[in-house]
Order: sequence, then structure tokens, then C-alpha cells
Amino acid sequence: MKITLSVIKADVGSIGGHTKPSHDMIESAKAEIKKMVEIGLLLDGMVTYTGDDICLIMSHVHGSDNKDVHQFAWKTFLKATEFANECGCYGAGQDLIAEAPSANVRGAGPGVAEITFEFNRKNPRPAESFMVFAADKCGPGAFNLPLSLVFSDPMYCAGLMLPKLSEGFSFDIIDMNSKEDLTLTLHAPEDLYKIAILLRDNERFGIKAIYSRAFNEQVAAVSTDRLHTIAGKYVGKDDPVALVRNQGIFPAPEEIISPYVKAHYIGGDARGSHNMPLMPVAINTAVTGFYCLPIISCLGFSLQSTGKFANNYVDFFDNPAWDFVRLRAQEKAIEMRSQGWSGPAMLPYSELEYSGFKEIIEELLNRFKKSK
Repeated sequence: MKITLSVIKADVGSIGGHTKPSHDMIESAKAEIKKMVEIGLLLDGMVTYTGDDICLIMSHVHGSDNKDVHQFAWKTFLKATEFANECGCYGAGQDLIAEAPSANVRGAGPGVAEITFEFNRKNPRPAESFMVFAADKCGPGAFNLPLSLVFSDPMYCAGLMLPKLSEGFSFDIIDMNSKEDLTLTLHAPEDLYKIAILLRDNERFGIKAIYSRAFNEQVAAVSTDRLHTIAGKYVGKDDPVALVRNQGIFPAPEEIISPYVKAHYIGGDARGSHNMPLMPVAINTAVTGFYCLPIISCLGFSLQSTGKFANNYVDFFDNPAWDFVRLRAQEKAIEMRSQGWSGPAMLPYSELEYSGFKEIIEELLNRFKKSK
């Protein structure tokens, strides 16, 4: 049978600022997931949070972009928003940009990553395992560097030298400034330099999907909506999710998480206006550190024959091995923020123009006069 994994995430309110959802918000989402499993819309489901974002992780048989599944997610976020309003949470419903999407929620605010595949427990995938990455206080370009390294560079993924992986992977790259979902497919290893030319611009281009060339199987999906492109103004950072299948014909989990030791610089942070390092954290971590540091969580699951997964999982970043990386991320953050507003410490004007900076800069530009 065909199984669809759907990961849908949104910020619909948080306690004391942009920190974490309230207990009632999370419990309301869990109750809705439970109902949908009981009536059969979902095979299984789980609710987590990363920073101030609620993440719905679901398995079902209805295919990607299914109206019923997406409408369920939207209504679940609306229900959580009600609890956010009741407790006076900050930013209640902020990622629900559209009035009421009639079908799927892509382009309506929530981040969406989905993969549909044949699940027969035979070759080439006798067992199905997958990972869910959830990031907060950053944009979808945060996945450009780590995913490109894993699926194209044997320095990070030695498995690329093995027969099942050596034919390489295809990258669907999207122009995130376009509302028309303009995409380009490039292939590793032969298009590696072209891939790098595009993905170096984290704010403009992003990885939408990755496929195994040897087996024509999708291995990764990334949410690529830019909230300011949808709303026409700054309404919060995009806070993306990524869904990555692993093992066998795909890279192993340890290879997939290896690039995150870099704590690489990405656009995000307070008001979404700074370049800051991405810090790996355990699931259900609130944003309470200095500078509103961008964070990322990673859970691993195995899919049972029934399509269930939620009772068992592994938290990849909840390990002492990552403590050093977290300290390194904080050191890098302090160094970058010590530059304040100067140079690379802040994002370029092309990003800031969606915020209040645009009005101030335009007013100042109108006051410039030709020198005598």
C-alpha cells in the first residue's frame, strides 16, 4: 500500500513572548490527533513543539496535499489558537495567514513537508525509518547546506561511495521569492557547482525535495513557503520542517545529522533580521536563550506494518555529544551579535524591506539631496 507521511507545523501563540506553546494548546492538538486516528483519517499521529511552533507528525493513506488531512491540521491550529487567546499568549494564530484555505494549507502559512511512497516491506526498503527536523527562528534556507552536504559530499556521507547510493541524488530547488512555485531539478554529482550557486542564497532558493536516482524514490521533503512572500510583510520567521527517510538505499541517520555540528549561520533570530548559528536542541525545547537563537530538533521513527510510529521514537539531539555543539553555537552567536547592526550581522535590505525598516529607509532616502 501507499503511505503518506505528513508533517505540518505552525506558530499559533506562545507564553511570555516567542517561547513555547501553552500546555492547553498542546493538549488540544493531541486530542484532535487522537480523534482522527480513532475515526480512521490518520493511521497514527504525534504532537511536538520546537520553540513556539506546534508540529503535527502524521501517517495516512490519502496521499500528499490531501484536502481532508490538511483541513484537519488547519482546524487543529485554529483550536489551539482559541486556547492561545484565552491565556493571552503572544502571537495567537500568527502563522494562519489565509482566511480559510479551501483545500491544502500550502501557501496559507503553516510549513508542510510530505512524502508518499509504496510501503511493502520488501526490497529496496524492507524496513522504513524516517526523521523529522523542525526548526524555529529561521527560514527554509536553513536546510540548504546540511542537506546538500549529506546528499552530494562523501566527506559528510561516506555512504555515497556505496553501490546503492553512488548514482547520486536529484534536487528539486525552488525560487522562494516566487508565488508560482517555480522549481528547477539539478543532479548530483554532475551539477554540484550549479547546486551550490543557487543554494548559497538561503533567502532566495531552497531545497524542496530530494530523490534517489538509482531507485526513483523520494528521500526528503522540505517546507519552502516564505511568510513574507505570502503576506507581503514581515509576520514572523518561516520556521521550516524537513522530512528525511534514512538507511538502506538512503544515507544513515548519523550521516544525515553530521552537518549540524557546524552550527552554520542562517537568517533568523530576533525579529528575523540577523544572521545567527543554528543550534541543535532536544524536542520540546522552549526559546528562552539570549538573542532568540535559531534552534532545530530531530526525531527518528520506524514505521510499523500498520502505519503506526508514534509510540516509539529517538531524539537525535538529546545527547551529551551535542553539548559541545550547543556551546559552540552560543560562542558563534555572541561573536556575531557583538557586531550589532553592522555588516553581515544583519540580513540584507532585500529581507529587511518586509519589516518596519522599509518605511524608515524610504523616508530617509526621500531626504537625500544632490550635493552642491
